[in-house]
Amino acid sequence: MFIFNNQVALSSHLKEIASENSSVGFVPTMGALHKGHLSLLEESMNNNGITVISIFVNPTQFNNPEDLAKYPRTLNSDVEKIKALSKEIIIYAPTVEDVYNGNTVSQNFDFDGLENQMEGKFRPGHFDGVGTIVKRLFEIVKPQKAYFGEKDFQQLQIVKKMVSKQKLPVKVIGCPIYREANGLAMSSRNERLMPSQKEHASIIYKILLEAKIKFGTKTAKEVSDWVVKKFENNKEFELEYFQIADEERLLTCIKKSKKKKYRAFIAVFVNKIRLIDTISLN
Repeated sequence: MFIFNNQVALSSHLKEIASENSSVGFVPTMGALHKGHLSLLEESMNNNGITVISIFVNPTQFNNPEDLAKYPRTLNSDVEKIKALSKEIIIYAPTVEDVYNGNTVSQNFDFDGLENQMEGKFRPGHFDGVGTIVKRLFEIVKPQKAYFGEKDFQQLQIVKKMVSKQKLPVKVIGCPIYREANGLAMSSRNERLMPSQKEHASIIYKILLEAKIKFGTKTAKEVSDWVVKKFENNKEFELEYFQIADEERLLTCIKKSKKKKYRAFIAVFVNKIRLIDTISLN
């Protein structure tokens, strides 16, 4: 199994094993791997001759220093999970210096307004950090295909927009959300939840499922008001936002259109641990 901590060695190795018929699939992660990440790796392995995963907690996408400090870092166990899946997967686990070359700042991007919705409203500069690291990793790994989970649907749309506007030769592929048995969307942040908190957090997905049913007969505002009240009555959770938006532009739904696909987005704090989820409403 190959594990690289610097981009020069990684690039050299990829050049050595590259062939005309072998495409490179890439799964960028921040580690603390779960079954959702492993499913992205499986998808890549099924469709590419070479699969690379990055494990890197990117400082430029955290607007909250405490969140960055507490983000789980579990490289050794991550490597074991990858090894159990396939020893052919190439791991890139760089330092901040290796990625940013001493200039740990975000590039400024224009994502045609996608960055101003939901996560962008509550995490200033977050998507500039995401765009910066994803673009940088694409330049280092040079994949033909890259795989992202749909739990971070806004991020997925933003990466697709960046690839289009920057004319990068990468196909960005969204993959389904993996959930715990109780419905909670799998996330690296779940590592920080107590077992009782993880069980209680299943209410997030249950409310999303009910919201989907209500969206069939009620307006987006009526559904949103109902969700807000559900969380007001549950003191274990602090609702940061709930928004129904169209999938393409991520604009808040004011009046439903049969021509658009809609999605519900939610961010909730459980004991200061921030969880996000989403569900298609069509």
